[in-house]
Amino acid sequence: MTAAAPLLPFLPFAAPEIGDEEIAEVVDTLKTGWVTTGPKARRFEADFAAFLGEPSLHCIAVNSATAGLHLALEALGIGPGDEVITTTHTFTATAEVVRYLGADVKLVDIDPATLNIDPALVERAITPATKAIIPVHYGGLAADMPALLAIARRHGLKVVEDAAHALPTTSAGRLVGTLDSDATVFSFYANKTITTGEGGMLVTRDAALAQRAKVMRLHGMSRDAFDRFTATVPSWYYEVIAPGFKYNLTDIAAALGIHQLKKAERFQQRRAAIAERYAEAFAALPLTPAPMAPAGERHAWHLYPVQLADDAGLSRERFIEKLFELGIGCSVHYIPLHQQPYWRDRYALKAEDFPHSQRAYERMASLPIYSRMSDADVERVIAGVRAVLGA
Repeated sequence: MTAAAPLLPFLPFAAPEIGDEEIAEVVDTLKTGWVTTGPKARRFEADFAAFLGEPSLHCIAVNSATAGLHLALEALGIGPGDEVITTTHTFTATAEVVRYLGADVKLVDIDPATLNIDPALVERAITPATKAIIPVHYGGLAADMPALLAIARRHGLKVVEDAAHALPTTSAGRLVGTLDSDATVFSFYANKTITTGEGGMLVTRDAALAQRAKVMRLHGMSRDAFDRFTATVPSWYYEVIAPGFKYNLTDIAAALGIHQLKKAERFQQRRAAIAERYAEAFAALPLTPAPMAPAGERHAWHLYPVQLADDAGLSRERFIEKLFELGIGCSVHYIPLHQQPYWRDRYALKAEDFPHSQRAYERMASLPIYSRMSDADVERVIAGVRAVLGA
């Protein structure tokens, strides 16, 4: 039997909030004729460092967080024979960049309370080949960075934070991006906490890492196009000093980012309010709400994943289907890497090796949580979840 069409318009799982300011900045960019990497990308980089509260930070705009992770690991010298530890409960980009460099990935399980990488399992996984750790701040909740950084110091390991979900998130009272890791990488993909459509930012205090990343971001050239084409004297000459990549962020994308960044605090406050309402509304339902940040810390709330209880009365798949029948979009974050054919087969991974990630995955669904949602949208999601669970 075909389900009746919803009476209300479909509520998507995610949608960006784009205002007149972003549109005007993009139009201005188009009118200047400088549509590739140029003055607005540089302005966005400077604005980002200022947003983090440390104008001296090196911020390098790139066309995706994947690119930023790749550049950071390459600059740190990760290569064949090396191992990098990360979580199985992430998107494949976190791990695939390690393979780009010919190194190997060591996956570990999560802490079931936070859904973030378990520091104790990280330390247990270290071998003489281990060179780096990539923590993922899942859903916008900071991983246990004090513990992970202490492990890295004890073992002489590099740390590159996958902060794709984590703007603005805090750990130990400091914004992610200002911690004592070697590099942090943010994402500005369409559904992230701020967006440039596609894009990312690599942040580091290491001047040598930053310089290498800037060179490798654009074909390994010693000078970028903006430097060459805005000089007051002829300056066409450049040298290719490494086999680089094509990872630069365009000024069109940066134009969006300049104004999205100004709204990042407001966006976070709205998502946090939605998360608080969800937690209150779902307290008596047969599900586990999304994990909250510790007292005094900030959660970016990129995702709101719930986990169905064993007595929920339906499968995760049916839960999602029923919400879709009510016109409410949702998703799953993530199908863990140990379930994906490439990672499973390459490293002979078994679900029982990752019991916490596996259990979460089997019961997990991510509900809509974005700044454009009205109070009525939020209550519609709550009513839908309650109806699907028979409450």
